[in-house]
Amino acid sequence: MADGRYDYIETGSLVSIKKNTQSIVLPSEERPIQMYPMDFEEFLWATGNDMLMDLIRKMYAERKPMGQAFHRQAMDAFRLYMIVGGMPQAVKKYVETKDFDAVDAAKRDVLAIYRNDIFNYAGEIADKVVSIFEQIPPQLSKHEKKFRLSALKPGAKYRDWDDAFFWLKDARVVNICYNSTEPNIGLKMNEDRTTLKCYMNDTGLLISHAFDEKGIVSSEIYQKLLFGKLEVNEGMFIENIVAQMLTASGNKLFFYSKSSEEAEERMEIDFLLQKDKVTNRHNIRLIEVKSGKNYTLSSLTKCMKKFGEYLTAPTVLHAADYKMEGDITYLPLYMAPLL
Repeated sequence: MADGRYDYIETGSLVSIKKNTQSIVLPSEERPIQMYPMDFEEFLWATGNDMLMDLIRKMYAERKPMGQAFHRQAMDAFRLYMIVGGMPQAVKKYVETKDFDAVDAAKRDVLAIYRNDIFNYAGEIADKVVSIFEQIPPQLSKHEKKFRLSALKPGAKYRDWDDAFFWLKDARVVNICYNSTEPNIGLKMNEDRTTLKCYMNDTGLLISHAFDEKGIVSSEIYQKLLFGKLEVNEGMFIENIVAQMLTASGNKLFFYSKSSEEAEERMEIDFLLQKDKVTNRHNIRLIEVKSGKNYTLSSLTKCMKKFGEYLTAPTVLHAADYKMEGDITYLPLYMAPLL
């Protein structure tokens, strides 16, 4: 009220709010708050685990491994978070039933709402928006995970599709990660908006979106994903959830990609993060995400050699425990929110 006796919290879909307030001047006292799917710590709380994240945070600060038992417990919780996701409806259904079929049905209800919102609110670009939305799983399943516009339409130009990408990003359906042409302090100044990766805002939704041949993901598939036994490119889900975690922690998403005929110049770095406090050197953290046990770090090594003066604490996120080897920090995947 105008006399200041009450504070109000208004909630709603961003796309519906934008449409319904097009001609309304919002008061200066109104402060928008960005909302995301439940993060890893909130998921732990919801599933009755109030202590684990405190331990993870402590070990991260002290730069120590979790130890075999706690690491296994944390990885099990991480994988459960990845497949259930952070949408409150899905988490609630899991807590109540522990039934993955019921969880998947809840997520498909959310995906149906997304599709309906596209056609209700995206206007003349609705067909383009839904085309991008349906292409997210196959694009992320590729090795480089960069979104290829040619999959939408032969000869497509980004300038003809950028409004559709922006709509999905503004609606919090996706997290967009842009290529920065040089890993230095000006990540945004070096942003190449024609080269991007398009992640789902929630990895649980991505799993349901990816396995929709029969309209539902069976409990067997969920169980195999939970134990890392599914014969599928799991890297797409691991990289998506890292993007989700980094976004929920307030990071803007950038990656580094350089193609060249010379092997020493070819590099693909999954994520670049800028330090909170900027110095005259060593401001950018390289992050490589590895889903399997056996991997190489050729791009990371080449990038460290070429751009060493720009870089700080190169990091590998992997399924094993914390360790340091040379200049590289190896962190378990569940520590991604702390970066």
